[in-house]
Amino acid sequence: MISKITPCLWFDTQGEEAARFYVSIFKNSRIVEISYYPDAGKEVHGNDAGDVMLVSFELEGQSFTALNGGPQFKFTEAVSLQIECETQEEIDYYTEKLSEGGDPEAHQCGWVKDKFGLSWQVFPNIIPRIFMDADKEKSRRAFDAMLKMKKLDIAALKRAFEGVK
Repeated sequence: MISKITPCLWFDTQGEEAARFYVSIFKNSRIVEISYYPDAGKEVHGNDAGDVMLVSFELEGQSFTALNGGPQFKFTEAVSLQIECETQEEIDYYTEKLSEGGDPEAHQCGWVKDKFGLSWQVFPNIIPRIFMDADKEKSRRAFDAMLKMKKLDIAALKRAFEGVK
């Protein structure tokens, strides 16, 4: 099923590079199509005919568009992409791969900022369950433990949740 909503990620000129970077990280992913600026409208868009304009790509079945729109807009943490992980190995993999060339200071509570400035949240699939648990003290302990982490540690979160030192 094709999604009715597709996130469009605005880049200066690195849309194709970013799409290829993301596709190299996620297993079930692909570049769908690349379109190029025409010779018309250069006075508006400022690009030469033949420059990459749009890259349509999929990551794990989610459609995205990368737009080479110019330097006017930058990513902020106000929008991030979440990666729900089942294992610590997945968390380690995505954190390492997405942070290559990114901002190491942006790593907190499972957040990663990649080399293009896009923010990602790499988190274990147990987070919703432990943070919404009926036992608020267990949830508080797990939340407090998470706040001290850069890359999330499933075993440490579980220990905190259970009250085990």
